[in-house]
Amino acid sequence: MCAPVHFEVAYAINAWMTPGAVVDTALAVQQWETLRATYEGLGHEVELLDPVPGLPDMVFAANGAFVVDGVAVGARFAHPERAAEAPAHAAWLEAHGFGPVTPTVGTHEGEGDLTVVGDLVLAGTGFRTDRRAHAEIQERTGRPVVGLELVDPRFYHLDTALFPLDDTTVAYYPGAFSDGSRRVLERLYPDAVVASEADALVLGLNAVSDGRHVVLPVAATGLAEQLRERGFVPVPVDLSELLKGGGGPKCCTSELRPRPL
Repeated sequence: MCAPVHFEVAYAINAWMTPGAVVDTALAVQQWETLRATYEGLGHEVELLDPVPGLPDMVFAANGAFVVDGVAVGARFAHPERAAEAPAHAAWLEAHGFGPVTPTVGTHEGEGDLTVVGDLVLAGTGFRTDRRAHAEIQERTGRPVVGLELVDPRFYHLDTALFPLDDTTVAYYPGAFSDGSRRVLERLYPDAVVASEADALVLGLNAVSDGRHVVLPVAATGLAEQLRERGFVPVPVDLSELLKGGGGPKCCTSELRPRPL
């Protein structure tokens, strides 16, 4: 995670951002600290990446790289405003034993468009990630990559429209995906939690599950009830200030997956 001490909405690179929007930095930091404390209270270890002045979106740590089985693939950001974040992530990962870290040739934004479900990597495309990067990720990690087409600009990254619940299923919002990608998800995950548009529009699917507890935006009340009915434990958090940049719990969270023992 990376503290939002420099967070502001200085430009617009997604449908959620309005340049010049008033941001309460102190509140953003307070909400972020609550998210960090929530993870630690659930028994998870949180590592910190130092924020860099002039990089207001660095708080969205999920986007800087993709790490699975101890292999770290550096991001190549689609927009120049965020390009300088990638070296900072790479340097941290190499210093902590995940190197060497090199970016892909095709654009991809780390866990924004890449997520692990069991043995598969689900990979979004349509707005930020180039399909060429899907093939590169597969070659570097040795894991099968399933491409999913995003078609609604409000759901510009896969992690705004889908998250893994455990190693066998996911939660997602069908309206974010192309017809073919919806059919793929229905085939792969017939037991998925299907979220409503109302919950998707508060970035309710920008959530993090440890297989039992699901940390999700507090406004996604319908999704929380669906998860509760399925035996999961919803853990709501308020990240309303960071939502002004198009982010939620998952955007703030890069998951480090070590090599299996």
